[in-house]
Amino acid sequence: MDLIIDGYNLLGAEQGLHGALEHKRNWLVQQLSQYQTRKQFNVIVVFDGWRSGSAKEASEKQAGVAVVYSRLGEKADQVIVRIAREKGSGTVVVSSDREIRSAVERFGAVAIYAAEFNQILRRLDGNHFGDEDDDFEPSSDKRGNPNRLSKVDRRHLDKLRKLRL
Repeated sequence: MDLIIDGYNLLGAEQGLHGALEHKRNWLVQQLSQYQTRKQFNVIVVFDGWRSGSAKEASEKQAGVAVVYSRLGEKADQVIVRIAREKGSGTVVVSSDREIRSAVERFGAVAIYAAEFNQILRRLDGNHFGDEDDDFEPSSDKRGNPNRLSKVDRRHLDKLRKLRL
């Protein structure tokens, strides 16, 4: 499974992380590397470079994680959507940005919120209590069987279960 992460979006979901931006990015890549090692997923983290990046998109491997910086004038959102389109269904995108989420879902990808994935990453440290499905709140769509989740919510929950440690 391919996991595409909006890097700054996920960093924004992490409470209590202080320090320089480079330190925060390195910390995130190390967390994602540990996660990738345990789950054996292909992890790609995308950071914005559109304000002060280079003229070309830059990508590199750090601790086994593909790190992509968008080029000058291009937002990470555009890169995430492009990669999700190339990878297609089976891809999970981590972003709380509504536009990214709706765009990638059109290609068959499943989008999860940065805060949801942040909780999964926190379990790397063994700080997990309670039922894994407690965090999931299904949509309030009133059509169909009231005792069954919608198709979108079932796919979402299925991907969350696979992502969990």
